[in-house]
Amino acid sequence: MEYTVVIGGKPEGPYRLDELEGLGIGPETFVRTPGMHDYKEAHEFPELRELFGFSFQQAAPQYFAAFDQRLLAWATDYFFILVGYVLLMLVCFLFIEGKAQRMAFVLGGLPLLPLLKLIYGSIAEASPGQATIGKKLLNIKVTDLEGKRISGGRAWLRNLSKLLSALPFCIGFLYSFLNKKQQCFHDIAAGTLVTKERLI
Repeated sequence: MEYTVVIGGKPEGPYRLDELEGLGIGPETFVRTPGMHDYKEAHEFPELRELFGFSFQQAAPQYFAAFDQRLLAWATDYFFILVGYVLLMLVCFLFIEGKAQRMAFVLGGLPLLPLLKLIYGSIAEASPGQATIGKKLLNIKVTDLEGKRISGGRAWLRNLSKLLSALPFCIGFLYSFLNKKQQCFHDIAAGTLVTKERLI
C-alpha cells in the first residue's frame, strides 16, 4: 500500500507504510491511497492509528463551520422568529385599538425576541436534528467534541454562555478565527463544536 501525504499544504509521495514515521504525521494530516477519491485524516486509517498510536475521532468526517456560515444561520433564525412575531402582532391588532396602544404592545414585546431565540436554540440543538432552521439550511449542526448529539443541559449552557462571547465587543465570537476548530467562547465553555458535513 502506498500513501500520498499532504505536508505543508502540498501532496507528497507516494510513500510506503514503513516510510511514514519520519514525516511528522499527526492525527489530522490528510492522507490518500490509490483508488480513493478524496483525502482522509490520518486517524481514519486503522494501520496509521496502530503505527502512530492515534485514536479515532468521531468528528473527523466533518468540517468545522466557518464564522460566516454560523452568522448567516443566526440571522436566518432571527428572521423566522421576527416573521412569527410580526404575524402574532397582526393578529393581536384585531383586539387592540388605538395607535399608541399598538405601538406600546409591539415595542414591549421586542425584548422577548432574544429570550425566544435562547429557548428555541437550546431545544433545537439538543434535538435529533442537532440544529435550528438556520443551521439546517446551511447543513451545519452542533455536536459534542466527539461529533455526537449534545444533551439538553449542554445546549442550555452553550446558549446561555453566548453572553461570554458577546462581551466585551464580541471578542468571544471573533476568537473563532484564532481557534483551530473554529470554536467561540461559548463552544469552549460547553464543550461543543459546530460542524459542516464534508462535500466529498
